[in-house]
Amino acid sequence: MTPLRTLPDVMIEPIVRAALLEDIGRAGDVTAEACIPADARLRAQFRARKPGVAAGVSCLRLAVLAMDPAARVDILLNDGSLLTPGAVIAEIEGNARALLTAERTALNLLGRLSGVATLTRAYVEAVAGTGVRIADTRKTTPGLRALEKHAVACGGGLNHRFGLDDAILIKDNHVAVCGGVDAAVRRARAMAGHLMKVELEVDGLDQLDQALALIDEGLAPDVIMLDNFSLEDLSEGVRRTTGRIVLEASGGVDLTTVRAIAETGVNVISVGALTHSAPVLDIGLDAV
Repeated sequence: MTPLRTLPDVMIEPIVRAALLEDIGRAGDVTAEACIPADARLRAQFRARKPGVAAGVSCLRLAVLAMDPAARVDILLNDGSLLTPGAVIAEIEGNARALLTAERTALNLLGRLSGVATLTRAYVEAVAGTGVRIADTRKTTPGLRALEKHAVACGGGLNHRFGLDDAILIKDNHVAVCGGVDAAVRRARAMAGHLMKVELEVDGLDQLDQALALIDEGLAPDVIMLDNFSLEDLSEGVRRTTGRIVLEASGGVDLTTVRAIAETGVNVISVGALTHSAPVLDIGLDAV
């Protein structure tokens, strides 16, 4: 497996602090202040309650330290680690009020991101041995894209483009406005720099053929997305392309269909569900 890309704290801290501010509200943690002596100490562990893949461990660390900079945070399992029920991800010790104030924010982010990583791993395992890679999409939670895409990587998936600015992706509405595949791709190629990839989404074999016709001119897309193709048409698209262009399948993908899609011979399968439909992984904070 490719070594995990790590995110620097400077990228994560604003997200964690915004989440803490949302939870603390206008008056602070009134429950902790009412019930917990100001000098009380707490030692606790973040434990997995279900099997999965860890992601977002830095979020728990930063949430705890934002509330108690003097707290001890011992990370025992890093992002990408396989979790079994009862596995201790981290142990913390510090001011009880501060740790309890940080608890929900830390668990929300850790559980959400670990859920994304866990679902991604299920898709990766479903296509094991086919040579196909599983990729995410831009269907991410607003404000959490960098973290959710990192979580996809933790689960063994690939990151598609991060935003509208890092690759050209010509979709059906772009094609419609431009007046066709040929015009859209030519316009994109005229604008793209030498480091910018061009991807074209096609909704049928006729559009695929129009894109392939541009190969001899050196204007064909780098990647062609076969959107909502049947299995038969995916296989035919692979046959017609003959390895000359990277083919990405999308649409109609779930854990019951992804293996059959992979076996058609496409190179990449993009799955919006990795980020928009991943269930939160059950993780808790237990005093010890």
